[in-house]
This record gives sequence, structure tokens and C-alpha cells, in this order.
Amino acid sequence: MAAPLTLLLIVAVTIRAALFRSSLAELIAERVEVVSPITAWKRVVEGLALLDLGVSPYSGDVFHETPLIIYMFHFLVDYAEITFMVSLNKNIILKHFVVEFRKQKFALEADRYPMDSLELIRSPKEMYYIPLKVAMFYLLNPFTILSCVAKSTCGLNNAVLALFFLSTIKGNVLLSAIFLCLATYQSIYPITLCAPAMLYFMQRQYIPVNFRRVSFWWFIVQYLFMYLGSLFVLICLSFFLLGSWDYLPSVYGFILSVPDLTPNIGLFWYFFAEMFEHFRLFFLCVFQINVFFYTIPLSIKLKEHPVFLMFMQLAVISIFKSYPTVGDVALYLAFLPVWSHLHRFLRNIFLVSCVLLACSVLFPVLWHLWIYAGSANSNFYYAITLLFNVACGFINLSRKYTDVYEVNICMQSCLHV
Repeated sequence: MAAPLTLLLIVAVTIRAALFRSSLAELIAERVEVVSPITAWKRVVEGLALLDLGVSPYSGDVFHETPLIIYMFHFLVDYAEITFMVSLNKNIILKHFVVEFRKQKFALEADRYPMDSLELIRSPKEMYYIPLKVAMFYLLNPFTILSCVAKSTCGLNNAVLALFFLSTIKGNVLLSAIFLCLATYQSIYPITLCAPAMLYFMQRQYIPVNFRRVSFWWFIVQYLFMYLGSLFVLICLSFFLLGSWDYLPSVYGFILSVPDLTPNIGLFWYFFAEMFEHFRLFFLCVFQINVFFYTIPLSIKLKEHPVFLMFMQLAVISIFKSYPTVGDVALYLAFLPVWSHLHRFLRNIFLVSCVLLACSVLFPVLWHLWIYAGSANSNFYYAITLLFNVACGFINLSRKYTDVYEVNICMQSCLHV
């Protein structure tokens, strides 16, 4: 396993290094699908220039990243390319498969179970190659490559989320809370991952999800204390670095109020460009609540599958966040090999794959027709954006209803044979 992973890493780094030195790097860094007003590298450079002049980087309306990001690049700006390459989280979810293998020990005792359930049980050989598949899905994903070459800070956020997954799967409650706090500090929306993290730890520690149990509430209080305490420390540290609270409206206010309507692959920009101003606040609340609202029903339905719930929440965030990029989509697509043995149950997988591929190709084509050729308009570009997000949603819906519950029911019936 070490040799293929090493070779894969070498290939991935070589591709990125070649693109960094090519004439395509500047073009990629300008693509609205790859960077957003928050994650664009040129805005980070602008913020660094203001910081070097002794001016607050948040004094204008250009820089919207967090203070820790700009102070980190203040020292690493000469090594920016290396920093973005290091942030590649190729195999960070490896521990999950070890846990899953332990939970499926009955795969080695297949004669105990009905023959019609054997195709749903992963063999040790299948488990062995899943980490390599996850690494391949992330490192060689064109979305990931484009984000890295564009120096989008989305890659750093993905790295923090990957470390959160790793620490959660390994059972380290403190590190899980700290990395989730860092992810929330960067973009707010990962706060919804609190629910699957706590469900996973309770499942691991045999704490029943029962509102009448003291142990249930005690664990929630412990996790939230570590999470909110870390967040408080980060916010105060940011204040001491800048000497003001200017970053709060410039970062979090910018994410929630969506003042910049630059086209992207999200759902916000077109609606609010066409929206009457006196309706804006109402629809802004309706759009923003989508990311947080689905956490409750999903947590209730998938409380026995917290890792799958993490995958669902990542997909919801990437679809409904205010300034999404293809880097957000790449992170949750890397989870697909985790359930590779269940792909046969996916509905319309060929159609959805073709739609995602076609939309990815048509993004730059329709952008050129709209902005440069003048033979199309914003409706064409937004139609492809809408279709792309619908396809992303279909990936999750088909998996949720045809895979997880069928396998769960099958395994429960097997245990009673």
C-alpha cells in the first residue's frame, strides 16, 4: 500500500507543480468556479499589502479571510505554493476503514449469515484498497487540482476538516473539538458537523442517545465546552492580533449577508441580483437556514450512521453555502469510495455522472458566451449552476435511501438469524 500511495502523491505533486509554472495558473486563479470573494489568492495578497503598510486589511471591502490566515501567510507568502501542496489531505480518513473492519468482523464468518446478504459485506481485500481509492479520488480530482493551482484558501479549510475527521474517527474528543472549532472559525458552516461528531463519540463510548440519561447530557456539555472554549480563544487571539473587532463584520457578516454577488457555482448570487431590496432580508434568512435546518432531521434519521451523516452534512454545506467553489465539492466526493461496495444500488448514477461532467465543461463555455462573446446572458450560466447542484443533491439522495437503510436492515436481520 505504501508504494502506490507514494507514487500517487508524486504524480499529484508533479501535476500541480507543472501547472503552477504554466501560463494556465493565472487563468485558473481568475475562474469564478475555482475561487470566491473569500478564498481568492489575489485578495489575500491585497490584505498582506495593507497589513505591511500598517493598515487594517479589513478597512476596505477586499479581504474577507480570517486574521489567522493572513498572519500565517504574512510569514509564508514566499512559500505559498509549497503551503498549498502540503495542505493536500490525501489519506486522512484511513482510520475509518479500520474501525469499519472491526465492526464487520462477521465478514470472516460469512457462513453464519444468509447467502443473499454476502454481497453487502466487504471483504478484507476490498478494505485494503479503499484508502488508495480515497487518495486517488481526492488527489487526482480536477476540482482539487484547480483549487490548489489557484491557491484558493478553500484547500486549507479542507485540510482542517480532514484533520477533524481523523481526530474524530480516532476517538480524540479534544482534538476533534479543536479542529472543528478551526473549521467553524474559517467559514461558520462546519458548526453543523457538531452533531455527527457527538453521535460518533457516543456510539464509540456506548452512551445511549436518550434525553432522559444524565450521561447523554453530560457528554454534550463536555464536547460543547471544549468546542466553544476553543472558539472563544481563537476569537480573542484574533482581536489581540488586530487590536480591533473589524474582522467580525468583514468575515462572518460578509458570509451571512452575501453583499458580493459575483457569479459562482452556488445558489445565492442570481436570486439576490434579481431580488427587490425590501425582500432581501427575508429570502436571505430562508437561504441561509437551509445549511443548518437539515442537521436536525438528518441527525435523527442517521444517528446510527454518524460517519455517513458527516458525508451528508459536507454535501449540504457545499450546496447551500453562500460562496461555494469546486474545492468544497471535491472534499465530499472523496468520501464516495468509503461505500464503494454499495455503488451497485445507486440510482441513475450514470446519468448523474454525465450531468456533473457536462456541467463542469459548460461552466467556462457559457461564461465566455455571456461575458466575452455577448451571445448569452446570466440565465444560461445560472441554469448550468442549478443543474450542477441538483446533480450533487441526487448523489446524496440516491445513496441515502437505497444504500444505508437497506444495509442496516440486512445486517440487523443477519444478527438475528
